[in-house]
Amino acid sequence: MKLFSRQTGDTGTPIIILHGIFGSSDNWLTISKTIAEHNHRVFLVDQRNHGRSPRSEVFDYDAMAADLQEFITDYQLEKPIVVGHSMGGKTVMQFAMDYPGQFSHLVIVDIAPKFYPIHHAELIRGLKAIDLASIKSRNEADEILSQYEPLLSVRQFLLKNLFRTEQGQFDWRLNLPVIEQELYGIGGELRNVRTVTEPTLFIRGSESRYIKDSDQAEIKRIFPNSTLETIDGAGHWVQAEKPAEFVEILMRFLKEN
Repeated sequence: MKLFSRQTGDTGTPIIILHGIFGSSDNWLTISKTIAEHNHRVFLVDQRNHGRSPRSEVFDYDAMAADLQEFITDYQLEKPIVVGHSMGGKTVMQFAMDYPGQFSHLVIVDIAPKFYPIHHAELIRGLKAIDLASIKSRNEADEILSQYEPLLSVRQFLLKNLFRTEQGQFDWRLNLPVIEQELYGIGGELRNVRTVTEPTLFIRGSESRYIKDSDQAEIKRIFPNSTLETIDGAGHWVQAEKPAEFVEILMRFLKEN
C-alpha cells in the first residue's frame, strides 16, 4: 500500500515516524522540525486507515509492517531509524520481526511487546455517536464526544480527524468501521518473534501504564540491545506532553549508539 507521508528536512540520516491509533502524521509535525535540526530527514507517515493514506479491510500488524517496508523501498532509504508511538510502536516491532536488517535503530514509544486488552471501545462509541450529516460545527461534535470522553485534550486529539469535504460536509480521516472491527487485533501480541540485536530505545511516560516495570524482562529477552527511558510527568502521549525531553533522550540515544 502506498502510504501518505510528509517530509521535514532535506539532508541527513533518515528517520521514519509512525503515529498511534486515531492519530496521523499531523501529530508529529512540530516535533519533527526540532528533530530535523539535528541533521535528519524526518518522514512522517500516515498508517493505513488513518489520515490521508488509503483504506483497507485488512488492518493488522503484518500488513502495516509490509506497508512500512514498501515505503522504505519506494523512497530508497538505506537502513533508516524507525520510530513508532503506541500502535505505531507495535508496527515497528513487527517490522523488525518480519524484515531483519532493514533498519539501523528502533525507537518504541510507550508500548511493550505484549497483548493489551481492548481499551478504546468507549472512544469508538463516542466517535460513532457523532452524526456527521447533521452536525454544523466542531463544537457540536465535541459536545457529543464529551459524553464518552471527559478529557478535553483527548477529545481535541480525536477531533483532529474531523474535516470538511469539498461539498462542505464533515467526514472522518479514519476508517472507523474497520478500526472498530480490528480493535482486538491491535492489542495483539507480536508474530514470528525473533531476537533483535540492533540498538533499540523504549521511551515511556511515568504517568502511563503501557510499559510496566514487570515488562522489562520480556523487552530485554526480545531486544537485548535495548534501553528503557522514563520521562517524568508524561502520560501516554509522551512526545506531545514533554517534547523537549523526548528529543533530548532520542538524540542522546542516537549519538551513543
